[in-house]
Amino acid sequence: MSVAVICPGSFDPITLGHLDVFERASRRFDRVVIAVLGNPRKEGLFTVEERMELITTETAHLDNIEVDRFHGLLVDFCADRGIGIVCKGLRGGSDFEYEQQMAQMNQRIGDLETLFVSTSPAHGYLSSSLVKEVARAGGRFEGTVPPAVEAALRARFA
Repeated sequence: MSVAVICPGSFDPITLGHLDVFERASRRFDRVVIAVLGNPRKEGLFTVEERMELITTETAHLDNIEVDRFHGLLVDFCADRGIGIVCKGLRGGSDFEYEQQMAQMNQRIGDLETLFVSTSPAHGYLSSSLVKEVARAGGRFEGTVPPAVEAALRARFA
């Protein structure tokens, strides 16, 4: 029996913390779907297509990872693809409070189970928002994102 898991998020942009969670999930599950949220009410720094391309580039060495996009309810996306497990990385307590509510709602309306993965201590402080803020201000953000993302951020804020 093949077990699939989904790692959903906006990933605008992906950080080394995201990649850590993806790699760890890929070692534990047969199939990992990284689902990039497309929210028409929210304009991201990168388009959904650009984010998907960056994720695909940075996860190319993992043969059991797929990158897809979704909008609407995660439970519907998962039901259409036969996925019953969500994998989310947690940096700390504030992440848990928000993610626990989402997990409980997803379980109630879609029978989705959520597994929380504690972020590696080396990446526990990282967030896409923080990286974008530092990059936008011209600060040093080396070592927080993969090389392709670093290049994309530098080009975007040049």
